Amino acid sequence: MNAGMNESRERIIGVDFDNTLVTYDGLLYNIAVQHGLIPPTTEKNKKCIRDHIRQLPTGEIEWQKLQALAYGPRIGEARLIDGVWTFFKLCKQNGVKVYIVSHKTEFANYDETHTNLRTAALDWMAANKFFKKEGLGLSTEVVFFGAIRQEKIELVRMLGCTHFIDDLEETFLEETFPANVEKILFAPYRQPETLPGVKVLRAWQEINDYFFSGTD
Repeated sequence: MNAGMNESRERIIGVDFDNTLVTYDGLLYNIAVQHGLIPPTTEKNKKCIRDHIRQLPTGEIEWQKLQALAYGPRIGEARLIDGVWTFFKLCKQNGVKVYIVSHKTEFANYDETHTNLRTAALDWMAANKFFKKEGLGLSTEVVFFGAIRQEKIELVRMLGCTHFIDDLEETFLEETFPANVEKILFAPYRQPETLPGVKVLRAWQEINDYFFSGTD
């Protein structure tokens, strides 16, 4: 039995959305190459793409424009991360409650299409069968958005999460993050510095094993 299953209280797992359930790596790469922001030889991961663009004279603005396109009008091209589907299926089979809790504003500053980012995210989930009975069978009522990080953290607290999975260390470094929530950092591309009280896992298969190894 692993550490994630040693608790007598009911497990309620909160999961971040962007770059945790869905990957934009290939999409960001394609848009950046199309706009001449990076050379085709750039590695297809968000950090490498971001670091290269930020070296440009107006790099920070170009990066925000790129994100606005990826998270908004072109989100349909983003991909479900390997192992996520299995995670939700295992949660359902084992009676584990799951919430999707995302730090996401309604609109991006540099999106000329004025796409509602929250609606776009829900549409992406629907297209990927999150809400279909023959898919994951989730309800839209388990999806929550916070306009700022503090709102996201407050949602984690309000929903009674026992565990939270996120790709950003910053979430767990906030002083207001609940001390009684187990912190799981999804870190597929990097080896972050050791963070006290944070479990670092590099793939969803590792997350699935952490929660459900030894279960049927």
